[in-house]
Amino acid sequence: MSTTAAKRPRTALFFPGQGVQRVGMATPWLEAFPRTVKPILEEIDSTLNVPLTQIIAEGPNARLTATVNAQPAIMATSIMILRVLEQEFGFKTGERVDVTLGHSLGEFAALVAGGYLTFHDALKMVRERAEVMARCSKEAREREGGDFGMVALVCESEEHMRSLLDGIYEFLGLSSLGSKSDSADDIPAVQQVLIANINSKNQIVLSGSIERINTLLTNLRQFGSHDPRSVRLRSDSPFHSPLMKPAQEWMKKLLYQPTETGQDIITWPGIMPCVSNVSARPFKSKDQLKDLLARQCVETVRWWNSVRYLDQEEKVRRWIGIGPGKVGRNLVGKEVGMKGEVKGGGVWAITSPKEVEEVMKALDDTEQANED
Repeated sequence: MSTTAAKRPRTALFFPGQGVQRVGMATPWLEAFPRTVKPILEEIDSTLNVPLTQIIAEGPNARLTATVNAQPAIMATSIMILRVLEQEFGFKTGERVDVTLGHSLGEFAALVAGGYLTFHDALKMVRERAEVMARCSKEAREREGGDFGMVALVCESEEHMRSLLDGIYEFLGLSSLGSKSDSADDIPAVQQVLIANINSKNQIVLSGSIERINTLLTNLRQFGSHDPRSVRLRSDSPFHSPLMKPAQEWMKKLLYQPTETGQDIITWPGIMPCVSNVSARPFKSKDQLKDLLARQCVETVRWWNSVRYLDQEEKVRRWIGIGPGKVGRNLVGKEVGMKGEVKGGGVWAITSPKEVEEVMKALDDTEQANED
């Protein structure tokens, strides 16, 4: 991974996934930086032909939380904040950042920031993909009468986590991460459970039928001597599970169609590497990007692996989280052992206008702090 400025510490820009949305999240930005933010909000509504910015500003919460609104709202707010940094504070993303990554939905913002997707195309793609995902969930509930969603499991330690993962793979008929054995293929998609996210050294998320997730947890507690803390997530869809297969197929079709202007929807190469959720490594080619971005709908988000790769192998020392909420910053900070500014780097989150100047100053203070 090349770095633009050899002297400064390697720097990553990361973006959040679903669940961080909140009513009014764009309002402080509009009030503080109307010159930059107002045209972006207008572009969001005109691109989608939906008054999404009104839903972001006024809610109600139940409407904003719906997948079809939450996903484009979070992605758009994340890029809006990045545009404020660039246009109001002179932040040169291509010169100050070495790599981008995003958690699940955040991968789309990471691809926009990295120069692979236009904001316009990403916004439409995220909204339409969310519509397919919501439809998958609705049809599964109507057909099966059951409940579908996501459950986070928290362990005491990394050692417990590795043992728990082995127990889950065994129960699900998976020989390893995302690698199904023959027996697993016989189970209908509605009954399948998948490890949706590996978030940190002691937290994973399961996705699929809630009944089957509960059966799995009972099995782990009775026969596997595991007792992880489980938390049902506020998600109306089982993301990254086999039920999302129609969304994967739709994404594949869209990614290989020319845009409205007759060009490829993906620009290759981008202006910097972008790490894939599926491989936990930077995308290697245009075709691989299309393949992995489509597969992300049904495969595990390897967030922990991605952060560890950048921390240990690529020696990233500065991490800038951009977008609503601080969940991503906390996950990254826990893994790399940093919060705020430390010698030679730091982990920061820019979620509101009042944090911008402090983070910009911290970046300037650490610009010459490379210890390598």
